[in-house]
Amino acid sequence: MMQNALSVDVEDWFQVGAFERTIDRADWDGLTHRVERNTDAVLALFDEAGVKGTFFTLGWVAERYPALLRRIAEAGHEVASHGFDHARVFTFTPDQFRADLRKSRAMLEDASGQRVTGYRAPSFSIDGRTPWAHPILAEEGYRYSSSVAPVRHDHYGWPDSPRFAWKPVAGSPLLELPVTTAKLGDRTLAAGGGGFFRLLPYAFSRWAINQVNGQAQRPAIIYFHPWEIDPDQPRVAGAPFKSRVRHYSNLSAMAGKLRRLTRDFAWTRIDALVDAQAEQAA
Repeated sequence: MMQNALSVDVEDWFQVGAFERTIDRADWDGLTHRVERNTDAVLALFDEAGVKGTFFTLGWVAERYPALLRRIAEAGHEVASHGFDHARVFTFTPDQFRADLRKSRAMLEDASGQRVTGYRAPSFSIDGRTPWAHPILAEEGYRYSSSVAPVRHDHYGWPDSPRFAWKPVAGSPLLELPVTTAKLGDRTLAAGGGGFFRLLPYAFSRWAINQVNGQAQRPAIIYFHPWEIDPDQPRVAGAPFKSRVRHYSNLSAMAGKLRRLTRDFAWTRIDALVDAQAEQAA
């Protein structure tokens, strides 16, 4: 059975892109924090399933919950960077992006005791607007990025990106591992997890992963967030209707769907797949 990569974007319920215009960053520390309890629940689910994964964690979380980062590392999972406070990459200048990378990496490594070599941009925000982002990641010594969604979407997407592993910087070993998509005729469908996994029938994700593993002979790169298994999280009444539907739908079903996913496919950390995927990369 092919090994796929299961990843967790570790952020709290109020740090998501859907609420970035509704909840001010200055108010975050005054809100109810649920990221530690939810991530511990994910760790328990992974332990129950015998699964190892990659935890792309905000530096903001590592700064406040260093013991959580130690638990992730001690359980045998990969700690990787999700930036400091979920600011999208295209909102930075190149210098600001480099500073964000360095700040968050230092916090993650100090808290976990683990070297950080992987990065995922908040909201998959490396795209055609940020030609400088991959070169900076390479210069900063990252081995891989999983920051691109090769789809069209109202919040993110780089449809011109290759669907599978590619080398974005000439002469550098840096690898970009896009989140998984599936093909239906000429259409490229988002199938990498998150809201798509939570909102759509489980059969869609199973079909998509089987397509990628079988027809393409590639591992799937799947992600979700700790808040997605927390149906009791606070509700943000002032958020746009579409954002609330996306964020709150099917939260109570998510843990069960994840358990099915861990039974139906084989999973590992992203860094365990990098060398093999580099050999196949464009």
